[in-house]
Amino acid sequence: MSKTHLARSERSGLCDALIQTGPGAPTLCEGWLARGPLAKLTERSMAVAVRTLGFVGVVAKVRSGPPALWRPVDDLANLVEFFVHTEDVRRAVPDWEPRQDPQLDEALWSRLSAMAKLMAHSLKGTGLELESSDGRRIVARKGEPRATLRGGAQELVLYLYGRGGVADVTLRGDEQAQEAVRAARFGI
Repeated sequence: MSKTHLARSERSGLCDALIQTGPGAPTLCEGWLARGPLAKLTERSMAVAVRTLGFVGVVAKVRSGPPALWRPVDDLANLVEFFVHTEDVRRAVPDWEPRQDPQLDEALWSRLSAMAKLMAHSLKGTGLELESSDGRRIVARKGEPRATLRGGAQELVLYLYGRGGVADVTLRGDEQAQEAVRAARFGI
């Protein structure tokens, strides 16, 4: 799959995972099942969509992708989001396996460099550096003392999206900085 279609691939992977696990499957988002939350603002329209299309039909609608106008920016706008939610479904079940996808890793690393500072905004009083498995580095937050979070791009993205409990990363550096990172609430 070409680099410009990774969001489509992740969207499809999410849909595959949802169909495979079913609407009652747990996810890593506390309190959410695979059918998703029905917030008050969308509850009625979601209920109609599920009643009209069924769970499989709603998933098929998601799989079809964004309207044509949005397709040129699909990867930029949706790649990370669909990756994270795919992993929310995949990693909530026993015996999940990490994905080996160098193209996805490279695209996520590129997105990390653009989003790391925003994702680490709540980290106070310490610096944080992200280090890829191959030694590349991104400064997520300047400061001293400093900690370094090391792992593959997929794992670093999950950590910064608040999925630290399932992210295969190592944290090293100043002990005070490590504690601050462990206590921080990452995400937007």
